[in-house]
Amino acid sequence: MNTIIKEIFQDTVITEDESDLIYSKLKQSSLNKGEFLLKANEEVDDLFYVHTGCLRSYIIDLEGKEHTLQFAVKGWWISDYIALYGRKKIKSVSHIECLKDAILYRVSKPDFDKLCRDIPKVGHFHIRKMELAFASFQNRILENLTLSAKQRYINFVTAYPTIANDVKNYHIASYLGVTTESLSRIRKEISST
Repeated sequence: MNTIIKEIFQDTVITEDESDLIYSKLKQSSLNKGEFLLKANEEVDDLFYVHTGCLRSYIIDLEGKEHTLQFAVKGWWISDYIALYGRKKIKSVSHIECLKDAILYRVSKPDFDKLCRDIPKVGHFHIRKMELAFASFQNRILENLTLSAKQRYINFVTAYPTIANDVKNYHIASYLGVTTESLSRIRKEISST
């Protein structure tokens, strides 16, 4: 079986024929640090699996301020989910930037939907991934509403130590909803205890 299929579907038993079919729908691409996978107002038809590297999804508000929505590292999926899964077909609302050289595997939504229908275990895998992502996004909203910036930062570096090492301070600050100055104060406070 193809090693990338084993990596993507870790705990799912995939037959050789299923592996071949899935692999035939994947297209490998690479991005260098600073390049964009997607920019706002572009068509979105694909889901992207991160094999290596680190990416960041973000929006820019009306005042020009960036708000990080998601980081994605090895083993994660990324796309503009509003455009891809929304009720109406719209163009992307977010930018996806490469923060660390990356190798990605992309699959079109129509191909992935067909794989989910033709291979039910792929559909179950996808549902489980979406459930975990939904829970993670909801947890992030709750943390932003209820926790101090310091506690949000501690939770972030505890949950995602590799991401914290791969991204710039202002990306983390944007993700946490604080200024870079506030993040610097939080880090200084933590290091002095």
